[in-house]
Amino acid sequence: MSEKFKNDKFRRSRGGYSRLLAITCEKCGVEICRYQKDGPGALRRLYLDRIRDPKVSIARKDLSCPRQHLLGVKVVYEKEDRPAFRLFVESVKKTIVKA
Repeated sequence: MSEKFKNDKFRRSRGGYSRLLAITCEKCGVEICRYQKDGPGALRRLYLDRIRDPKVSIARKDLSCPRQHLLGVKVVYEKEDRPAFRLFVESVKKTIVKA
């Protein structure tokens, strides 16, 4: 299962370093999606164009797991004019997935 990373201006502006993460709910452990994280630092938001294989609806205004635990809200990150989910602190767990 070889997945290609998106290689665009956002990845290059963060140093070109990317990894694939499995995002799960902190409370119940249900997988939410796979996510391409670019650059170092904490996971504060999930950009919609980086979400892969979502297990929940990303068309809604909030991000919830299948058991209805609220994980984040949809915003437009003004600095880059990109739609994203702003995550609540310690609402998700992330695990690096080997591509």
